Amino acid sequence: MKNTPFTSMHVALGAKMAEFAGYNMPISYSGINEEHHTVRNNAGVFDVSHMGEFLLKGDKALDLIQRVTTNDASKLTAGKAQYSCLPNTTGGIVDDLLIYCIEENKTYLLVVNASNIEKDWNWISSFNTEGVEMENISDRTGLLAVQGPNAVKYMQELTDMDITNLKYYTFAKGKFAGIDNVIVSATGYTGSGGVEIYFEDKDDAAEKIWNEIFRVGAPHGLKPIGLAARDTLRLEKGFCLYGNDISDTTSPLEAGLGWITKFTKDFNGRGLLEEQKANGISRKLVGFEMVDKGIPRHDYKVVDAAGKEIGVVTSGTQAPSLGKAIGMAYVAKEHSNEGSDIFIQVRDKALKATVVKMPFA
Repeated sequence: MKNTPFTSMHVALGAKMAEFAGYNMPISYSGINEEHHTVRNNAGVFDVSHMGEFLLKGDKALDLIQRVTTNDASKLTAGKAQYSCLPNTTGGIVDDLLIYCIEENKTYLLVVNASNIEKDWNWISSFNTEGVEMENISDRTGLLAVQGPNAVKYMQELTDMDITNLKYYTFAKGKFAGIDNVIVSATGYTGSGGVEIYFEDKDDAAEKIWNEIFRVGAPHGLKPIGLAARDTLRLEKGFCLYGNDISDTTSPLEAGLGWITKFTKDFNGRGLLEEQKANGISRKLVGFEMVDKGIPRHDYKVVDAAGKEIGVVTSGTQAPSLGKAIGMAYVAKEHSNEGSDIFIQVRDKALKATVVKMPFA
């Protein structure tokens, strides 16, 4: 099991630790609800150094990205980022990812899910037929996500970069907390604002950045947050999690990711997805709220009023901000309209739920 640059700090702070994607990660500190509300109402710090980072360089870097991703990366200029996905050859998703344009048409940073680092590297490499320089910098890159409505205000004190005015899906690169060549971006996964801080893990940079973040933030209530609250926060905003809501067997169109699937360019698997768009999808990822008392969980069956199976739950939780149980599920298209009644099979009971528009909060 791998450690991040911050593992010893999590342990020293008494975090509940567990294996996640091959890394020893903090699941919670003071409790999911408290940590969740800290981020929604103030600010919290997530260690997400387990994420994967690839650098792609050269005259053909953009061409490679265009061929392996669904979104149109040609729209990116230096300092801008984009959400996209890697389609496979059967209409599914290899992974979802972020693309950062460091230098237009020359240098790009790809940020992928921790569980898919080797898989994504091999997949992208298999399309690299024109000599694009690829470098896997995952093991030497530290990453903290400082999230919440007050996060940017606290972090601005640690840099001369203007991060207060960073627009969503843009970034700046410069000195942060005394460390050079730090990327500070606004591509958060909680829906509460904030920044992500990428840095090279050398010369005690991780410890310096961690200590400075809490020096300026802790007096205002900034706290470390575990992955459990990260999951409830992202679910309230309807953000997909790879391995739960999207996978090799779900298409971007079924997952509601048509907005990142651009048929104005050529990409691997385009034909299958165009065909699916033309013929219509048979199932759709929807959000739902529980009517009956119960907590929906991943892989619970979804049935109709007659007990016929019509889908499967992908994510579910008791939403701390809402005081109710919510979830996401793939259901047959005829049951996907807002207001439709569906039933979640929890052990031997079919509990009523209602399809609702996302985000939930």
